[in-house]
Amino acid sequence: MKGILNDQNLIYQQIAQMLEDGILRGEYPEESQVPSTNELARAFNINPATAAKGINRLVDEGLLYKRRGIGMFVAEGALKTLQTRRRKAFAGEQVRALVREAMRLGMSREELLQLVGDVSQEEGLK
Repeated sequence: MKGILNDQNLIYQQIAQMLEDGILRGEYPEESQVPSTNELARAFNINPATAAKGINRLVDEGLLYKRRGIGMFVAEGALKTLQTRRRKAFAGEQVRALVREAMRLGMSREELLQLVGDVSQEEGLK
C-alpha cells in the first residue's frame, strides 16, 4: 500500500481513496485481495478501527466484499463502477472549472480544445 496521509481529509476517507486509486491503477484487480485492516494500520501507524472504517465504506459501496476468514477482496465490476463515478466527478468539477477559466481568459472553444489536445499529446494520452 502506497501513499501518505495528510491533514486535509479524515484518515478513513484517505484509506478508502488510496484503495480506490489502487483499483483504478490495476494494483488490485477484481477478485484480488486488498490489504487487511491490520496491514493498513501498521503501514500508516493508525488505529485498526480507522482502517476498518475506510474498508467498510468501500464494502458499503459494493466495491469490496469479505471472504470470511480470508480477507477483503475487490468486487466484480468495481473498476467500472469507480471509472463511471470518477468520470462524472471529473466532468462536474475539473472540466467545468477548466471551461470557466478559459471563458475568463477569453479563449474560444477551439483554442481550449487545441490546448487540451497539445497537453494531452505531451502527456502521452492516447
